[in-house]
Amino acid sequence: MTTQEIKVEIEDAFQNKTELSVKLQQAMSLFFTRLENGEIRSAKPTDSGWRVNTWVKKGILLAFRLGQLHDYSINEHLVFFDKHNIPPQKFTLRDGIRIVPGGTTVRSGSFVAKGVVIMPPAYINIGAYVDEGTMVDSHVLVGSCAQIGKNVHLSAAAQIGGVLEPIGAMPVIVEDNVVVGGMVGVFEGTIVRKNAVLGAGVMLTRSTPVYDCVHEKVHRAEGETPLIIPAGAVVIPGSRPLNMAFGRLHHLSVQTPLIVKYRDRNTDAATALEDALR
Repeated sequence: MTTQEIKVEIEDAFQNKTELSVKLQQAMSLFFTRLENGEIRSAKPTDSGWRVNTWVKKGILLAFRLGQLHDYSINEHLVFFDKHNIPPQKFTLRDGIRIVPGGTTVRSGSFVAKGVVIMPPAYINIGAYVDEGTMVDSHVLVGSCAQIGKNVHLSAAAQIGGVLEPIGAMPVIVEDNVVVGGMVGVFEGTIVRKNAVLGAGVMLTRSTPVYDCVHEKVHRAEGETPLIIPAGAVVIPGSRPLNMAFGRLHHLSVQTPLIVKYRDRNTDAATALEDALR
């Protein structure tokens, strides 16, 4: 069955809410296999920018609808229930992924490339794409359909949000060679361009204005366009006054991400420690 045939089967079943048939079951099985080997993905880069593959999101949502609850419990103390058709992935040494013991789960329908290192505990959700050489540190979440590029460092407790619905919404994109600091949150379809550095504690959402102190401009999400962090930007947490009477009276401020510089050799030197740990 070709990818186009799988797409047609999924689109039809999603639209008409059909029940599971032999043909649909075959299509869904191949759909998950190709998600997990990276042949298909929920969003992909094009010459004009990132494009959402809405049919892939429909396939993931369809799997939830078609699945039945299954007991995945290990013993009486480790009790788990999830859809029977979305089990945790199993890997072998031949996959070339380093998964350090301690409670990590990679869910079915996600792609993890060779050379990825996953520290415990971490969670990679359905539809996610994690490319070669990326470090997924402890307590990291890679959410549904999030797209993570090559040689990215997701530091401890970083949260990369998932976007399954609405169907056409852009998932979170973190491009190649990005450094994501500890306890950073990137949500609601934000795109972080290549070589950017997000300092510890930065929070990025669709409603977050990001102040570029280098180019003296403000980056915002507008209409269908997500928040985009420019390539090479170094972003740190900042603040700005709360400009209302109550805020001025009590000297209040709100958190505001600031672009304070663009990546250079000094910044690269500061992130070189990762290579020594591989």
